[in-house]
Amino acid sequence: MVLGSLGETISYHKSNISSEQPELMLMHHRMAFISISLFTVRLLQTLLPVEKASKVLPESLVTALFLLSLDMPFSLEYPSIHESVAAYLEQMNSENYSIYKQAAEAVHSIDCTCNFMMDVQKEGEKNFFELVELADQALSSLPYHQHFPVLQEIIHICLNIWKSAQANPLLQAESQKVLLHLLSHPLLNIKTEAYHCCLEIVKECLGIHNVTKPVSSICHGVHFLLHPKVLYEVSTFGLQESKNEVNSAAKAILLYLLQGRLMMTALTWNKFIEALYPIIPILQGYADTEETLGNCILSLSETASDKGEGILPRTTRLRAALRLLFSKKQLVRSVALKHLTFHLMNEEGASLKRPLLHGSVFSSVPNLFIVERPIELKLDDAKGSIFKEETVEKLYGILTSDTIDLVLRKSAAEQLAIIMQDTKMHDVVKKLGVIDKLFVYFTECVHRDGKIMECIVLPCLTLLRKLVYADPVTRLSLAQQPSILLTLLRVSLIFRDDCAVLTESAALLCLLLFDEVARKEIWADAVSSNSSNLPAFSLPVAIVRRYHLPIRITSHHAVSPNSVVLLLSSDCLTSKPVSDMLKMAWNLSWYHGIDNLLQLVNYETEAQAFLDTLKLSSEDILTLKITHTTSGLQDCLNAVIQAMSHKEVRAAVTRMSFYILNDKLALKFSTGSCRTTSKGLAWQTAFNRFLQVLPASTEDEKLLADVLSFLNKLLREQKKSLEAEHLQWILEVVLKHNSSSLLDLLVRPESQDQDETDDIQTAVRQQLQKELISLFNMLLLCFTSVTNRKGLELTDCFRTQLALKLLQCLRVTDAPHFYGLPSLERTLRGMVHVTAHPGWSSYSATTEPFTICMKYLTGLLEVISSFYVEWGGNAMSFMGKGVTKSTVLCLLHLSHEMMSQAKNMDWVSLWFLPYDKSEEQVPSRLGLAWLVPLWVDRDPEVRFTSLGIGSALTSLELGCIALADSCQNISGGLWGTVINILLDQSECSMVRREAAFILQNLLVIPMPTEELKDCAWQGPCVHDEESGLSHIGKPALQALLYHCHFYEHLNKMVNHCYLGRYTFDLNCSVGDSLMAEKNSINDFDDSIHLWRVPSSQSQSPSSQSTSDTMILSASPSMGSVDELQAPIPLASACFVPETPVDRLMAQGQSDTTTTASPHDSPQSGVLSNQCALVTPPLLSAVCSLLDNLLVVVPKDTGIALRQAHLLTPLSSLVNARLVERCMLELKAPLPHPCHIEHTKVQVLFLLQYLSSVSKLLQSCLLVDTHLVIQDELMKPLLGNTLMILSLRSLDGLDTELTSAVHQTWTDLFSLLAILLRKSGQIALPSVTAALGKHWTAIIDTICDCVHLSTTCPSLYMASLQFLSILLAEEGKRQLQDKQNICPNPTITFLLDETEGSLASGAKLNELIIQSYEGKSSKDVLKRVAAGALLSLLAVSKSAQKCALEADLIDSCMEQMKHIHAQLNLESLRPGKTAQKKKEDNLIRELRVVLQILRNCLFRNEECKVAALEAHLIPVLHSLWPWFIMDDSLMQIALHLLCVYTANYPTGCGSLCWASSGLSPFQTAQRSATSNSLIHSVIKLASQTLTENSAIQRMVFTLLSNLAISHDCKGVIQKSNFLQNFLSLSLPKGGNKSLSTLASHWLKLLLNISFGEDGQQMIMKLNGGLDQLLEMSKYKHKSSHHIVLLILHNICFSPSNKPKILANDKAIAVLSACLESDSLTAQRIGAAALWSLLHNYQKAKVTLKNPSIKRRVDEAYCLVKKTLSQPEGNQLKAYHLKCLENLVRLLNS
Repeated sequence: MVLGSLGETISYHKSNISSEQPELMLMHHRMAFISISLFTVRLLQTLLPVEKASKVLPESLVTALFLLSLDMPFSLEYPSIHESVAAYLEQMNSENYSIYKQAAEAVHSIDCTCNFMMDVQKEGEKNFFELVELADQALSSLPYHQHFPVLQEIIHICLNIWKSAQANPLLQAESQKVLLHLLSHPLLNIKTEAYHCCLEIVKECLGIHNVTKPVSSICHGVHFLLHPKVLYEVSTFGLQESKNEVNSAAKAILLYLLQGRLMMTALTWNKFIEALYPIIPILQGYADTEETLGNCILSLSETASDKGEGILPRTTRLRAALRLLFSKKQLVRSVALKHLTFHLMNEEGASLKRPLLHGSVFSSVPNLFIVERPIELKLDDAKGSIFKEETVEKLYGILTSDTIDLVLRKSAAEQLAIIMQDTKMHDVVKKLGVIDKLFVYFTECVHRDGKIMECIVLPCLTLLRKLVYADPVTRLSLAQQPSILLTLLRVSLIFRDDCAVLTESAALLCLLLFDEVARKEIWADAVSSNSSNLPAFSLPVAIVRRYHLPIRITSHHAVSPNSVVLLLSSDCLTSKPVSDMLKMAWNLSWYHGIDNLLQLVNYETEAQAFLDTLKLSSEDILTLKITHTTSGLQDCLNAVIQAMSHKEVRAAVTRMSFYILNDKLALKFSTGSCRTTSKGLAWQTAFNRFLQVLPASTEDEKLLADVLSFLNKLLREQKKSLEAEHLQWILEVVLKHNSSSLLDLLVRPESQDQDETDDIQTAVRQQLQKELISLFNMLLLCFTSVTNRKGLELTDCFRTQLALKLLQCLRVTDAPHFYGLPSLERTLRGMVHVTAHPGWSSYSATTEPFTICMKYLTGLLEVISSFYVEWGGNAMSFMGKGVTKSTVLCLLHLSHEMMSQAKNMDWVSLWFLPYDKSEEQVPSRLGLAWLVPLWVDRDPEVRFTSLGIGSALTSLELGCIALADSCQNISGGLWGTVINILLDQSECSMVRREAAFILQNLLVIPMPTEELKDCAWQGPCVHDEESGLSHIGKPALQALLYHCHFYEHLNKMVNHCYLGRYTFDLNCSVGDSLMAEKNSINDFDDSIHLWRVPSSQSQSPSSQSTSDTMILSASPSMGSVDELQAPIPLASACFVPETPVDRLMAQGQSDTTTTASPHDSPQSGVLSNQCALVTPPLLSAVCSLLDNLLVVVPKDTGIALRQAHLLTPLSSLVNARLVERCMLELKAPLPHPCHIEHTKVQVLFLLQYLSSVSKLLQSCLLVDTHLVIQDELMKPLLGNTLMILSLRSLDGLDTELTSAVHQTWTDLFSLLAILLRKSGQIALPSVTAALGKHWTAIIDTICDCVHLSTTCPSLYMASLQFLSILLAEEGKRQLQDKQNICPNPTITFLLDETEGSLASGAKLNELIIQSYEGKSSKDVLKRVAAGALLSLLAVSKSAQKCALEADLIDSCMEQMKHIHAQLNLESLRPGKTAQKKKEDNLIRELRVVLQILRNCLFRNEECKVAALEAHLIPVLHSLWPWFIMDDSLMQIALHLLCVYTANYPTGCGSLCWASSGLSPFQTAQRSATSNSLIHSVIKLASQTLTENSAIQRMVFTLLSNLAISHDCKGVIQKSNFLQNFLSLSLPKGGNKSLSTLASHWLKLLLNISFGEDGQQMIMKLNGGLDQLLEMSKYKHKSSHHIVLLILHNICFSPSNKPKILANDKAIAVLSACLESDSLTAQRIGAAALWSLLHNYQKAKVTLKNPSIKRRVDEAYCLVKKTLSQPEGNQLKAYHLKCLENLVRLLNS
């Protein structure tokens, strides 16, 4: 019924627009049509899927949709709605939809037409491809508009394209298609115009007026006609057109071309002749001796001279002359005889051929091929054949045999002719060469002696005709051979009296002569792909009609193949909706848009060139103007400006309101015309006077209310996109500095005589006040987008002035109970919007901010006390719910404002209500007890907001104490009440969240562990009735949490968490309905929107509620957002708390508060069955609360969390994919702004939850790592964390979202950093495995964080600290996992070897280096960058490579030089503290530089080369005195030198070079002197011999590295440093271990012994060998066999062998090794003894000692037995080889 009525209404308003009605009615009908149509379509979109439409929609609505689909202005203004209309129409009525689609195609064609005309008329070079494409698309609409200038321009475009010699062939082909479509158009007037235009061009190019001009390129203008397809169209269809205009034009064109040789260039003429060849058969059908064109056609086959010259080539002329013999006109056939005579007479060997050419022969020629009975050409093309190839081959053999009688051969030919009826046998005979053989017989027949062959001619002709008919290739080949044609003609002349032979020869010649026009594919592109199924031979209808053919054949091209199909039938065109649509489309396209069309001053004059059906009526123009929102709005604004009465203004404003409504219905929120028009200045001009001049009468007030209502609607729709200057203009109008402004209308002076104001005036004034406050509220919302300085100043001033005015409204009388509730509610709502912005009280010139706050507090508390407290809460109060809600919300905002404006903390006491007027005469101070009834108000928003006041007040210690004191009369006090609210499952999440914030704040104040009398804050107090004991502070807190089953409740809370955006309870119970009714929100526009998460998270453990509950902006009421979830019954999982539902158990005993009994409210009956969903913001608050509990009672909280298994479900709620999906939704605009806003809030909530969970987990890690290091928790948490860190869709997000993402990233990076710091090697494999899945994205994120060093330093630090710790742990892993057995990809692998991540890694390296180098040394961020850079360089080769390419080594060198210069300069000014501090900073900076250099050189020879070239050693040598003064600096420097010299002999040698005096940085003398760094190192080593320090270890390690270098060994030897080895004291007693210093010496000597010179150095030490032998007796901490290795190495020197062999102790030690329990010792001993024996015969004397030989043999036998398959182990194989050689040498 409803849909049907809507359809009828739409049709009614559409059909009632006529010229008979006044303009006002036309506007009414059109506006109604638009709005109702939009509403209807939106209703269908909401209720009805498209695929279900055919089953539901009534016929009247289908008709309306059809009318709507054809409404051109509507479709242009509301394209998305129009698409929906078309979709529904397609499902409902295919016939109407087909009409709509055809009309739409015509509209598109019209648009192409007008675009084509516009582009053609443009000056400059043209894009012919685009023009041809537009022309092709424009043809469809040509029958409708018949604007022939378009046709002419199209033909001229074709002319220009073909005229150029360099034209693109593809472009020529496309343009030719368009031309052919015009020449073959089904509408005669269009075809006539096309032919006429072509004729005019031909006349212009080839006309007689050009005869006096020399031959020029002007004739090239006809090139577009000189193509076979075009000439075919003209000759085949133009010449036979029944309409004389077309027929005559076609004749004239052809005549001009045929006679225009003298006017053409050779190129043009040749082009024409070439194009003429294929259509000569068509033209010859019009040959005539009486007409000019016919004579010209006859002349084509004429031979002009004895030399055989003519217009056409000889063969072509022969074929043309033969073709004329088939003409229906006798005279034409006679002319053909004349033309053929030349060819017959001049034929080669004509004298030897029959028949003789005499009169009787010639007289028979004209009628030779006019046969009475044409042959029907039809062959059998069945799939199977009844004949065999062998049969055909035998018959062919008989036919071609010269020995067989002609009668048999004739019979064979006849049989073959019959067999050839089957096309399957054609290939068999053609392969045998039958065609050539047949023509041999014909040639023999026409020979002078060939009479004998006449008997065989007939079957041979039949055979050949069938072959030629079926094979186009053969036909084409034979047709081009003049000898064959003349032979067939002579055969026909010989048998001129034989009808059978004549018929066959005529049919054969017909096939050959008309072959070119039998090919359909060359004339059109539309031939179907299955052309193989078409007849083998077919002729155009024109040929069949114009010739006397000897064959019956199928015909084609009865109509032109180039003809187009008309889009719309004449019936469609005559229907008004379609014609109106096309008419509108033509005008809109012709004038290029509705704006240009409506701007025309004199449309009638402009449209004179159009057909009458194309001209718009005044009603059409008015319809356009009304439908086009921009024009309609402008029209309304002009009407407002020019209005002479209130009625006119009201009508215009009402119409403008409809435009806003239409934009809203069409979902054009950010792109609508209302938004565009509102940016102009016209509306300021229109409404300026209404806002500046105050009303003087009731009518003025009515009008002002209407104007303000419209402005309010406009601002509401455009609040996010309103221009700053418009807001500024409104502010300037409102804040004008004269005696009267709109603000003054809020507070009216009391009338002297109350009776004077009647009810109407009162109602008008109330309405005006309502619109004023609504406008001011909307302005306050819009002001949040103002950023310019002047706008901000005006905004702040307006906000404070409005606050003062609203305060006056609130205090308009002294008796609050006489307030009018609607007026009071409006005032309070305005105060909500005013106070929502921080600093609202700060911009009054006369009143202090805190004074304003106190006045507000007084007024609001007065409202609360008068209406709420005195009446016992809302159970007995008559105050509206909106008043309560607004009052409490204002108080919440006021608490934050007072917090910021108060100069001390005493302001909390101002919130106390003075005294309670109880029945007892002793007054009691209420304090903050008035808040408690609000906490149990029936409205969840009131509960939420009042708890928010509590959380704001408890953010101060005084507030906590005051609120706790006010709750003493309540059972459980403040702690018990708030915990009960938090754990109440039936309560909505936002209320519980504020309760969590209060608890969080209460935990911030330090609480005692036992009762202290002098402590103002005792914390919770619990009394045990059984034992009589009381607990205070932390013990009481633990007892309270245990008693309430706190952690179990939290677990259930997590299980009920809902992460979605909306919920819908489809199976609600009666109780649910009651609750929904009770909690419904009554017209509370924009009162409290979404309670935003803060843009920046505080690190304070206190509640964030103080910033959370500030309203930053507003939008549709909160009931539509998931923060206010309708309670969903979850019976199976419903949790009923052990404590009673009534959270204030002892309220009845309280002296200050009373509540309704459970029987008085349906709420109590419902709550027990409810289990409300939990939202992420509530869980965020719970996480913060747990965080504070971990601080207050860490151990007990950790145990409770472990027992409750709470952390795993909390972390499992982290849903990265949901966040990513929501962000993608924000990137792709959603259909409604509120959807975007809700999605944004959902993302903010989820991100806040992520941050809260990450902070909680950080605290857990600090308390006990085992709380977090669990597989079921870690793996999903790491996956989701890294997915969040991998988000790459931040572009396009607003500032609030971006900052929230950055804060979340900061917290997640911090969590990962703490996780790795507290349990590095345990967590590293899991972290690495998770990183591997998102490595490139994580690196890109860290790069983004590095870019944010200035705008978000905390994120910069967190990301780089995480990276530093991660790489540090990777470095530790590498040291522990030297064999690289880690199963997962390592961080080093990801950095250096992962495909696809190298580019990201290189970018990260480059950014960190730039960040390090670009920041000041005093900047803390530089230290963070340095830490990350150090870690990167330590584990990544690619980072070292990047550093090398970035010249980091050179820059470090320069930095060290600069530090050295600064240190020297500061050393000249000793004694000052400032200088000392600066010196410390320089030393600190130097440490960092040395460490970066060290890591840069680590295992990287290229970097070491660069350091060598940058003069690292001279720079370090110059800084050596500063190293000596600072042990830590010396350690770093020595460590750098150790890294530098490791496996780099050239670097080792550089330490021997002397520094060059005054300029140590520039040059170094490459010669060993006593002034080198190695001498300083040796000196340092000598000084530390008595110390057991890190420096000692480092310096000996450095010397060990240097000992590899020959130059360094020389310096060490010359310095006598090795003498210190001899003085090394050894411990007494062989069971003791060698000292650390002894171990350092042994390592140094081992490295020295690797070279022969070093081996000799050791032996030259007097007593050195004995010292080593002595040391071999002791235990070794680091290496058990180092002494043996030194002895082993010494044995390899030939000069040392005698000394060793002479030393019995040495031989004894080495031989004893063979019996050692250590395989290593055995191997070393065997190798040493073998080296002594090698090439030294004297050694045998000593070593052939029986005991030694016995040991060798035993060792050999033992090793041979025990070592199986020594080839698999090189050391074992070497061991065996040593012993084998020992045995062999000792036995030799």
